[in-house]
Amino acid sequence: MFKPARMKKLRIITLDKYADSAVSSLHEAGLVQIEDISERIQQDAEWRQILKPSSTSPFTGKISSLLMKTSGTVDFLKSMSRKEKGILPLVKGFISPPPIKKVEVEALDTQELIQKAEKILGEVESKTKPLEEKINQLDSRKTELENALRVARNLSNFNVDLGLLEESDYVSVIAGKLSLESYDKFMGNLKDLTDEIVVFDQDSESKGFKILVVVTVNKHAEEVLSQLRKMEFERFEFLGLSGKPDELIGKSQSELESIAREKESILNQLADISAEWFEELRALKEELEIEKQRNEVFSSFGETEKTVLFEGWVPEKKLKNALLTIDTSTEGHSIVDVTDPDVEKDEIPVQLDNPKFAKPYEMFVHMYSPPNYREVDPTILMAIVFPFFFGFCLTEAGYGIADALIGYIIFRGLGRNSKTMANMGLIMIACGVWAVILGLVTNSFIGDFFPRFIWGDTAMALPTTIPSINSFAHPENILIIAILVGVIHLNLGLAIGAYNNIVRGDMKEALGAQIVWFILEAGVVLLALGYLLLGGGILMYAGIGVLVLSLIMLVYFNGMFGIMDVSGFLGNVLSYARLLALCLSTGGIAMTVNILTGICAEMIPLIGIIIAPIVFVGGQIANLAFQTLGAFINALRLHYVEFFAQFYIGGSQKFKAFRAKRKFTNIGGK
Repeated sequence: MFKPARMKKLRIITLDKYADSAVSSLHEAGLVQIEDISERIQQDAEWRQILKPSSTSPFTGKISSLLMKTSGTVDFLKSMSRKEKGILPLVKGFISPPPIKKVEVEALDTQELIQKAEKILGEVESKTKPLEEKINQLDSRKTELENALRVARNLSNFNVDLGLLEESDYVSVIAGKLSLESYDKFMGNLKDLTDEIVVFDQDSESKGFKILVVVTVNKHAEEVLSQLRKMEFERFEFLGLSGKPDELIGKSQSELESIAREKESILNQLADISAEWFEELRALKEELEIEKQRNEVFSSFGETEKTVLFEGWVPEKKLKNALLTIDTSTEGHSIVDVTDPDVEKDEIPVQLDNPKFAKPYEMFVHMYSPPNYREVDPTILMAIVFPFFFGFCLTEAGYGIADALIGYIIFRGLGRNSKTMANMGLIMIACGVWAVILGLVTNSFIGDFFPRFIWGDTAMALPTTIPSINSFAHPENILIIAILVGVIHLNLGLAIGAYNNIVRGDMKEALGAQIVWFILEAGVVLLALGYLLLGGGILMYAGIGVLVLSLIMLVYFNGMFGIMDVSGFLGNVLSYARLLALCLSTGGIAMTVNILTGICAEMIPLIGIIIAPIVFVGGQIANLAFQTLGAFINALRLHYVEFFAQFYIGGSQKFKAFRAKRKFTNIGGK
């Protein structure tokens, strides 16, 4: 429970004709992590004499190609599906998302799956491809019409057939938009350009611009264009346009409306196809992903002419099931060698083994680093202490209720389809409960909401308050509690670190890195007791002696710089004072919002009654969001930086079972 799961090492030999069934069965069971032995075979001469590395299945390329095609089709149909618009469906999707509907599929071999995929993709493509091509044509035509509309609107004041503006054998026509400043400059330069040029201009609908139609002979066209380009001239393209601008505007608008209607109709057809095929294609994609994994895993094996050999890891608790799965899938034609791992030489994958209540917190340990195989797994301790630290940082009953409710909504909503979100929901519930408990005993429920607005006497405290730890009256006592909690937390980490070192046989490290701090603390306690209880005497001298002993040990085990570690240890203890700071800031800001609400209601006539609730709700929500985030980060920091630093090494690889992840499919019989 406080250690990672015990692991067993497997070496499996079976006939090549049973390799597929063995791989498929192990993949569905998800019990074993397969190791890649191909490199060892290539590098070890003894192994190379017996085995050769297996290669991937010849179908891997085909499967990958079909998977890519299916993924593209799934994404396309997802984008074409009908979606409810508005905030309400969004909120509903968060609070109560529909459960994932799994598709019942058959257990197919690789070739059968390829045939199935080709058939389904062909059928879907025969329906979607013509519609996609039609949409592309409509989009292309829409772009042309929008350009025509833009040009026609800009040239509407010229009232000329745009077909006449096309270039001829001798004359070039350039039309476009130019700023007034550049226009003046261009007109001033005309004499230097050529005499064989005529410029027509009109005011643009855009303020500060002119619309120009420049007519010149072909041989001067490039030079004129070059001058205009230097002035950020926006040229209009009217190739293929004909008719007067007003006629063109009316015609283009009418056709654009027609295109919009036709496109809407096609999108509806695609939405129907999406509704019919999306779930089946999503299931097909999952089947192909699983098949790809199975085909690729063979490259990790070794083989002879008639047999295959592969190795793997299995948690000791699942060994029996793994052996039964291998024996059944190979019809007894297999040999399995089970050994204990060599903790010094093997890179043993780590699987955390914790009770149900602590499982959600395993992700925090994995985020930091999976523990060493022989280390203590801190997950259970984190499951107990993390919500308490969060509650201590928040220490606010009203906010705690809100956090617990949000956690419940996440657990019951998004948590239905996501294990990670379910775990996050459970963690938030636990954190919220601790915030409620600590908020009630320290007199904080949305700051001083009840005394200020309900009872009308800000001197009153909540009936659940313990007077000596009233956060508004006795913050010094909360500081003492925070420091004591920190000392206990750090000593727990030191005890675990000492245990880890002793198990590893490194007594010197245990004495110099952990046990010495226990001795130092004992010296401080004796010194304090001697001074406070006896005013000096033997107890005080004993404390001084123990303190000196701890300093000698620090120098002996860690060198002269070991003395510097005392300030580091003191810094770690004082880090826990943040619990007080965060506790007071939450209640303090909440109380400030309450005061501002009261001022708005009393000081601003009439409108104050409307503004006050807005200030209260907005201010409290903002404080809740910031303080919740701060409490989460600081609770995590106290574990990662202060607690784990006393004992944690980590760095192992996480156990990754060779498992078929079936989120959208259920496998059935043929």
